[in-house]
Amino acid sequence: MRWNLRMKAAENGIWKSTEMRRRLAEAGLEVSAGKMSALWTGTPTTIRLDDLDVICHVLDCSPTDLLIREPEKVAALRPEVRATADGVPSGDPGFVPRLGRNRTLPPA
Repeated sequence: MRWNLRMKAAENGIWKSTEMRRRLAEAGLEVSAGKMSALWTGTPTTIRLDDLDVICHVLDCSPTDLLIREPEKVAALRPEVRATADGVPSGDPGFVPRLGRNRTLPPA
């Protein structure tokens, strides 16, 4: 995920974190200078849903405008599986979870 707060703020004429902090305070969300700096300059590791709701209200946007999906990064994390000529994956399959009713019984 990519955090898009500064772009959405700029689209609303907010160019400085102090202005964003003032508008959040007017909407009822008191943000410390340190937390505002972290929200403004980087991607937060966590954010409270109530805080996200106020930010979206102030910027007149939705959470999907602030949190941009990056599917190419997810795809890069997947292990590469190559198929042989008969269509069967080659290499070590690793752990394959068994879901549903086809589970094996525990050892006796």
